[in-house]
Amino acid sequence: MLGWAITFLIVALIAGVLGFGGVAGTAAWIAKVLFVVFIILFLVSLISGRRRRI
Repeated sequence: MLGWAITFLIVALIAGVLGFGGVAGTAAWIAKVLFVVFIILFLVSLISGRRRRI
């Protein structure tokens, strides 16, 4: 999932440089959403992994 977030971030940067504002904004928004989802899932896996070991 982090790979997808980085991919959309790169697409947003390239589109922004080329002047495609709508595409850049959409790709940046998707990258932000995927990054937040990745962080949440990562934290949940850390917490649930610690509970199982105890």
